[in-house]
Amino acid sequence: MRPTLLWSPLLLLGVFAAAAPPDPLSQLPAPQHPKIRLYNAEQVLSWEPVALSNSTRPVVYQVQFKYTDSKWFMADIMSIGVNCTQITTTECDFTAATSSAGFPMDFNVTLRLRAELGALHSAWVTMPWFQHYRNVTVGPPKNIEVTPAEGSLIIRFSSPFDIADTSTAFFCYYVHYWEKGGIQQVKGPFRSNSISLDNLKPFRVYCLQVQAQLLWNKSNIFRVGHLSNISCYETMADASTELQQVILISVGTFSLLLVLAGACFFLVLKYRGLIKYWFHTPPSIPLQIEEYLKDPTQPILEALDKDSSPKDDVWDSVSIISFPEKEQEDVLQTL
Repeated sequence: MRPTLLWSPLLLLGVFAAAAPPDPLSQLPAPQHPKIRLYNAEQVLSWEPVALSNSTRPVVYQVQFKYTDSKWFMADIMSIGVNCTQITTTECDFTAATSSAGFPMDFNVTLRLRAELGALHSAWVTMPWFQHYRNVTVGPPKNIEVTPAEGSLIIRFSSPFDIADTSTAFFCYYVHYWEKGGIQQVKGPFRSNSISLDNLKPFRVYCLQVQAQLLWNKSNIFRVGHLSNISCYETMADASTELQQVILISVGTFSLLLVLAGACFFLVLKYRGLIKYWFHTPPSIPLQIEEYLKDPTQPILEALDKDSSPKDDVWDSVSIISFPEKEQEDVLQTL
């Protein structure tokens, strides 16, 4: 007697499914090389596009996220403030709306991503979890302004990004500075956004870089930031240098005045006759004659005779008592 073969429906389904040719669009390839960029306050997920050679429809992407013990959420406007569902771009910027948007910086966040085409989709690609404060790349301080002062440089700047709660995380700053051609020095840490480099040499050129460091108190984690670009400035004179300048200028001025006075005195002595000639007062006409010249009818001569009195004519008589012999001979010869 020949045995009877019994076929179950499940076995038949398995046979036919295994025998059916695979559908090329039944499963999409997953996005490749996803990566998260955490720079300052930025939170950006990017990946390589999925390319299909036998489809003209665009591939769209969907991003989901979850926290440590939560379920998966769609990355849309309602949940995170940006739309990262059914997008054709290969990037999702969670902080595109505002710099304060995105995931909380102290939360443990996990992301996953998949490609979709109509009713088809790829497998999920799950990213390793991250914490912003733990994994962020800190840039240099922003808006750096340097003001040269008396033997010092005053530096003002703003933080690389804003921190909502400074009791859990904060920035401290370091200044790397050196005299041009000299040895580099480091000053810090500072909590303030205004730093003064004191005790610098006056009228010297100093170069500097500012660096921020993020400290997260909760996990005792710190992230060293990038250095700012090198900038150089010349210091001004301090109080002692200004006093020295005043003294030197005063001494120099006094010395110059002494030299000029001595030169003038020497010239006066050397050219005394010429100076007297230049400054000699020209002879003037007597007042009576000047009046006569103005009015010739005046009896000027009679007035002069009346003014002259015999008592005003005074003279002395001189008598020659004796001559030396030689001088007497000369006098007689002249006679």
